[in-house]
Amino acid sequence: MNKSAADLFEMKVTHIGINADSGEQAAAWAADFLKLMGIPTRQGEKSVWAGSLVEIMKGNGRGTVGHIAFAVNDCDKAIEYFQGLGMTPVEETRKVADGKTTFIYFEEEIAGFAIHLNQA
Repeated sequence: MNKSAADLFEMKVTHIGINADSGEQAAAWAADFLKLMGIPTRQGEKSVWAGSLVEIMKGNGRGTVGHIAFAVNDCDKAIEYFQGLGMTPVEETRKVADGKTTFIYFEEEIAGFAIHLNQA
């Protein structure tokens, strides 16, 4: 039996991103997560975080409604695998350390969410 991508790359959802219209809306939504789940908020340059689980973009970020971040055990191999399934890496988002990809978005969306990979 073939292994799934989730098994091959030990994929885990690291956070979801939600696109807000403004910094004020992002802060308000983060406050809602604080109230609901007790998740402390912190301001970032482009987003407001609710713990490490939810990133709320201060202006429209990638994806129609937001993004989903997946940690993988080998970003470069996962990118190659997903390219074989028709996914297109957005090269200008690629971050590299020590010759290995540590972060990248794909062009395609699923259910209005952009997908990005992080090196675990």
